[in-house]
Amino acid sequence: MNWSGIIIGLASFVIIGIFHPVVIKCEYYFGAKVWPVFLVLGLVGLGVSLMIEDDILSGIIGVLGFCLLWSILELRKQEERVSNGWFPRNPKRR
Repeated sequence: MNWSGIIIGLASFVIIGIFHPVVIKCEYYFGAKVWPVFLVLGLVGLGVSLMIEDDILSGIIGVLGFCLLWSILELRKQEERVSNGWFPRNPKRR
């Protein structure tokens, strides 16, 4: 039996679940201006994924890299959600 797909799928589910509140908190405390951090970490994750020989670990790190890159778009969308009043605005941040 090959469990690789199930393991990577489960890890993808967990990573996506973790990034949902991370994006919300990052936008709340820092705004969308932190997108370069997500860009650099995402590209590093993809680069590291290319160097890892283990298929499962490489796949999980690749998913992590792409989730970091996708978070850039979600930061922008979260900024719109806050401006629409769907999420609270941080009163300490201009």
